[in-house]
Order: sequence, then C-alpha cells, then structure tokens
Amino acid sequence: MRKLLLSSMAILTFSFGFAQTIDELKAEQATKKDSISAIQARVDALQGQIDAFPGWKIGAFGTIGANLSKFNNWYSQGTPNNSSGNIGVTVNAYANLDREKFFWKNSANVNLQWVKLDDKDNPADEEGFNGTTDVFNIVSLYGYKLNKNFAISALGEYRTSIINNFNDPGYLDFGVGATWTPIPDMVVVIHPLNYNFVFADNDTAYESSAGAKIVMDYTKKLGAINFKTNFSTFQSYKSGDLSNWTWINSFGYTLWKGIGVGFEFGLRNNKQEALGNALAAVPVPTPTPTFDNIDNDLQSYYLFGLNYSF
Repeated sequence: MRKLLLSSMAILTFSFGFAQTIDELKAEQATKKDSISAIQARVDALQGQIDAFPGWKIGAFGTIGANLSKFNNWYSQGTPNNSSGNIGVTVNAYANLDREKFFWKNSANVNLQWVKLDDKDNPADEEGFNGTTDVFNIVSLYGYKLNKNFAISALGEYRTSIINNFNDPGYLDFGVGATWTPIPDMVVVIHPLNYNFVFADNDTAYESSAGAKIVMDYTKKLGAINFKTNFSTFQSYKSGDLSNWTWINSFGYTLWKGIGVGFEFGLRNNKQEALGNALAAVPVPTPTPTFDNIDNDLQSYYLFGLNYSF
C-alpha cells in the first residue's frame, strides 16, 4: 500500500511539473510571437518608406504552361502512334522612375508558345515544335509633369513577332501629347501627333501612316496578386484600314515562394495583318484579297499555367 501511495504521488508530481513546463513554454512562445510580429511590422513600415521613395521601381512576373504526351498503338484515335506537346511562356516586366518634375515608365510583354504533333506513322510530318503564339511588345513613356496628374509626354512603342517573322511585320509608334495619371498605378496616354512606322516585306498589305495613339495601362500588386491590363490603339488619319488595337490582360497569384498560377489572354484587331495573312496563303484565294473584301476576324490567344513572380 505504501509503495502504491508513493508511486501515485510521484506520478502526480511529475504530471504537475510537466504541465507547468508546458505552460511556461507556451507563455515563452507567445512572447516570441509578439516579438516577431513587432519586428515584421517595423520591416513592413520600412518597406513602405522604400516603396514611397521617388526612384526606380522594377518588377516582373510570368507564366509557364506545358503539356507533353505520347501514345503507342492507341487505336481509338486517328493517329495511334504520336508524341505531342504544348509549351508556353509569358513575361511581364516594368522599370519606372518617378521624380518631382518628370517620370519615365518602361514596360515589356513577351508571350511565346510552341506546339508539336509528331505522327510516328507519317515520316513526312514535322517532328519538332512549331511556334504559334508570338507576342513581343516594349513601351517607353517619358513625361514632364505640369501638375500631380497631367504631363506633357513622348512615347515610343515597338511590336513584332520574334520566333518566325521577326520585324515582318513590325510596328514602331512614336508620338507626343499628354499623359493622365489619375492614380499611381494607372496611366492614360493620348498622343494626337503620332507616326506609325510599319516594317514588312509585303508593301501591298502594310503601310506606314500618321495618326493618334491612345494607351491605357493599369499595373497593380496586392500581396500575392499581380495584375496588369494594357490597351493600345492607333487610329490612322489616312485610312481606317491602317488602324489597329491590342488589349492584353495578365494575372498572377503567388502560392509559395514566388510560385503560383497565372493566366493571360489577349485580343487584337489589325486589318493589315489579316490582308497580309491572306496574301501569304498558298494558293492565294480568288478573287485576290484586298482591304475591301478581306474578312478581318478578331485575333485572340490565352495561356494558363504555373506562375513565377520576381
């Protein structure tokens, strides 16, 4: 009986001591957490001051999408022996300088995709990847501030493809006018004096002209979310057939250490490109395509995949 009593007392004493130790550790942990929170708050405050400092702001985020497959003797489909794949990469980058009297905003958008379908039973087909989506766009905007929201500005924008048809066509806009910045992350450019230089081997479909340039861009980073929408249009003074517009939207959500999911889609209307594509067809359609009889269908693309934020 005595041994049982002593054992019980020992167990109670150990349990009490263990519980006391746990409580002390939890109390110490809570203190540490409070300290970490305070340190993080100070770090966030310093980062806010850095972000508010008038200097270069540089950032980038992009999306990678990939899908690879291979079939052997899969008789239920038209090509039972094949390997196929789809790889896409998109990058959005910016470098902005904001001073008291002027600003200089630079941005780039690149979207490249490759597709392949290798039919193992057809030795004449292509085995490698072929470029499909091919977007390259770079913009530089300089403005001299008249007040907080308005500036006299000059803009240069270059657009082309780089996988298959580099600079054929290529578009270089250069003009002057005004820029409105209603909020820090939004820019509206209106340049009534602009010239659209068009570079292409086919002079029948492509022609340079003077016109008005309008650009609206909104780029925002909210915690783990990156978002960018850009609308750019050129309205030719010579002919509506020489006008064009492009609208690109990019979204990225970071899940872990810069890695997340991303989505981008773009729309474009360009009658010169529609005519150039028709004239490049083999054989050329009858009657011969012209601006008057060409179908100017809306161009579009989208990409969904993994995202990485810098």
